[in-house]
Amino acid sequence: MKSCGWGGKHADYVAYHDLEWGVPVTDDRKLFEFLILEGAQAGLSWLTILRRREGYRKAFAGFDPKKVARFDESDVARLLADTGIIRNRLKIRAAIRNARVFLDIQKEFGSFSAYQWRFVGGRPIQNRWERLSQLPANSKISDAFSADLKSRGMGFVGSTVIYSHMQAVGMVNDHLVDCFRYQAVRRLAARDDAFGEHPPGGRSA
Repeated sequence: MKSCGWGGKHADYVAYHDLEWGVPVTDDRKLFEFLILEGAQAGLSWLTILRRREGYRKAFAGFDPKKVARFDESDVARLLADTGIIRNRLKIRAAIRNARVFLDIQKEFGSFSAYQWRFVGGRPIQNRWERLSQLPANSKISDAFSADLKSRGMGFVGSTVIYSHMQAVGMVNDHLVDCFRYQAVRRLAARDDAFGEHPPGGRSA
């Protein structure tokens, strides 16, 4: 089976590409998980973060935003001593602050999913890339999404980070057209039940 190829033969990359990347996500806790992981990844390789994913799960209360939002200075100190994660003070503090903003967004929109999927009208964008060199690092949508998150107080959510987030949670299908996952992900996005009765954007496609 032909694959996108960006993961090489690393087992963590292969599993991530084959099972997760590009699959539409509407579960808020999963969305929060990817926001934490992608913020931690800024300036590093995604493989570095994938190999620490379980460490992040343990360190950040199973990616429960309500629990992370209650972290205090003792938790910051604990996390800075945790070898299972990237021990960057700015990223750790941003993750805690982002959890609080995440809860504010949930309160405003009913769910973070409803807020996030509005940026693509409630349906994944289906790109048709033939070469890895065509994949963008950001887009006008990720620019707008990033700017809105920053205006609400989130950190480590630049447009490139947010575009990676969009790819990860299926807001865009960036599998190459000849990758065996392209059509599978496309079919997921086309199914009405992929987003429940209505897409997260609150309207039918």
